[in-house]
Amino acid sequence: MKDTSPKKRIYLSPPHMGGEEIKFVLEAFDSNYIAPLGPQVDAFEHEFSEKVGIANSVAVSSGTAAMHLALRCLGVGAADEVIASSLTFIGSVSPIIFQNATPIFIDSDRSTWNMDPDLLEEEIASCLKKGRLPKAVITTDIYGQCADLDRIRDICAPYDIPVISDSAEALGSTYKGRSAGVGAKAAIYSFNGNKIITTSGGGILASEDELIIKYARYLSQQARDATPHYEHSQIGYNYRMSNVLAAIGRGQLRILDERVRAKHRIFAYYKKVLSGIPGIEFMPEAPYGCSNRWLTVVLITPEKFGADREEIRMFLEGDNIESRPVWKPMHLQSIFKGCRVRGGSVCEYLFKHGLCLPSGSAMRTDDLERVVHAIKKVGSVIRRG
Repeated sequence: MKDTSPKKRIYLSPPHMGGEEIKFVLEAFDSNYIAPLGPQVDAFEHEFSEKVGIANSVAVSSGTAAMHLALRCLGVGAADEVIASSLTFIGSVSPIIFQNATPIFIDSDRSTWNMDPDLLEEEIASCLKKGRLPKAVITTDIYGQCADLDRIRDICAPYDIPVISDSAEALGSTYKGRSAGVGAKAAIYSFNGNKIITTSGGGILASEDELIIKYARYLSQQARDATPHYEHSQIGYNYRMSNVLAAIGRGQLRILDERVRAKHRIFAYYKKVLSGIPGIEFMPEAPYGCSNRWLTVVLITPEKFGADREEIRMFLEGDNIESRPVWKPMHLQSIFKGCRVRGGSVCEYLFKHGLCLPSGSAMRTDDLERVVHAIKKVGSVIRRG
């Protein structure tokens, strides 16, 4: 008799526990520190700083919160402009709006999918002519691929424009031998449930500038002044990470390198099996770094493959396999209508043709085979239809 039971769901990038997380969580429970702050948070911040090589860090409730704190600490406010990548997740740029500032979007370059440094240079030159330089530049390390941080810093340095590295997707990646985010004025990381390691929800703001982290820590605790009562001379936020979530993070941090190896294994499998198929092209890797391959991403040329990106996505969904389009560029989002954009055609093309394949670090060979079989099948099925 034919098995008609539903196929197991293959998710895009689900959480993957390593085993030690429960030990630290039990420590948090045994100590009765289960609210925000506590020894697990202190230890997580210290261990994270050691792991990435940035001296100071503060653990917060999300990567978006970390970005908001970074902008606030750098003095971004009303009437300011902040340059950002257009190809990114909204959490990278919505904090610009939180600060009543205005984003300016920069297109990607085709060789890395990250912010195009040449276009950035053109935009800053244009800003200079107008007599209004941006308050900051935010680069996004897209899908684990580091932006060309040194080149971008060199462009910004003559004008003292600070660079914030959105490395939310890039923990475990390297740029010129150093960890993603190292070298920026501030760097943010995410531990959302779909990231390479997770605290279920959380983020970190890191910087070599101790004063930035000290101020961010103060703001993240409702900006409570140092008095025995609750005194507030500034408006702050409820952004601190809980001690329990930090305990999960400590366990996850210990298996980060293992998770990166698993992501590389998954990418290598897809590349080996799919790269010879006409119409499938893989996200390139920049020569200056090593991506963590958080997600394996492909471009589909429908004229060659026989189906477009959305047809493939829907076919996979019909087989209970989750995939996702590449990020929709910010300059195409209705909420950013009217914002300035330099370029745009590259990230628009990537959005139209790009598809993120299931890349969970716990995927087995049979899971990968199932995804590949469905991709190979989709073109012939659609052509017959």
